[in-house]
Amino acid sequence: MTDLWAQLFSFQDFGELVALVKNSIIAGAVLGLVGGLIGPFVLTRNMPFAVHGISELSFAGASAALLFGANVVAGSLVGSVVAALLIGVLGSRARERNSIIAVLMPFGLGIGILCLALYQGRSANRFGLLTGQIVAVDNPQLGWLMTISAVVIVTLLVVWRPLTFASVDPDVAAAAGIPVRTLGIVFMLVLGLAVAVSVQIVGALLVLSLLVTPAAAALRLTVNPRLVPLLSIAFAVTSVVGGILLALGGGLPISPYVTTISFAIWLVCRVIGRRRDARTLRPRRPARVALAAKQEV
Repeated sequence: MTDLWAQLFSFQDFGELVALVKNSIIAGAVLGLVGGLIGPFVLTRNMPFAVHGISELSFAGASAALLFGANVVAGSLVGSVVAALLIGVLGSRARERNSIIAVLMPFGLGIGILCLALYQGRSANRFGLLTGQIVAVDNPQLGWLMTISAVVIVTLLVVWRPLTFASVDPDVAAAAGIPVRTLGIVFMLVLGLAVAVSVQIVGALLVLSLLVTPAAAALRLTVNPRLVPLLSIAFAVTSVVGGILLALGGGLPISPYVTTISFAIWLVCRVIGRRRDARTLRPRRPARVALAAKQEV
């Protein structure tokens, strides 16, 4: 048991290791900001399943790029954008969207596995596309990530108000003249970009822990439209950066640490939310009820 604990949490030469993954820490903080901002929209629009579907096509694109010696980030972007456009254009209704995602997911996963099976390079590169990596973020890749993240953040800020309206009540928003369908496609493209950059850090299989779980935790604490994204960002940054720092100790993939921290935050928020709801809905004690009734008389 002691050996297992030491393997999971060993912090010898921790300072030197942190210096080696400086780019990954910066990338994790940026991805936490992106995930925290876009996550509430994903939940409001009931699209967590879409995140997973896009991640599978992103994985396929990255795997194909790895096989043919192309830029892995570019391949991931191509796969994500294609998936996002297909889901956004063809899946205007929830039932159609879920069917399209269910068709795309196994196709993307199958193509990705095929490309990885044919790839003759380092096994760590193959494994990292699925479960994430902490030492593979070099300066060019960090530049790509920062640029794409900036596009996502700026686009979200520009369309924030109409997108919020269209997400909460699309019928009323359409009646008010808001281009709901166009906003939906724009959101899917932004989501595709966010998934593509997230896959590089947390992997294709566990991207939900970055783009969905922090927002779900925030919504357990409040429904205030200003507080939710702020809490979601804080939870996402804590999960990713904390996961990177913990993963340094054991030299293991980052994803188990990120997902565990993210789940723990969600669990704590859920308990707090349930207790708050119980206090809010708790009936008054009989003595207080009787006193209130007597005063009314």
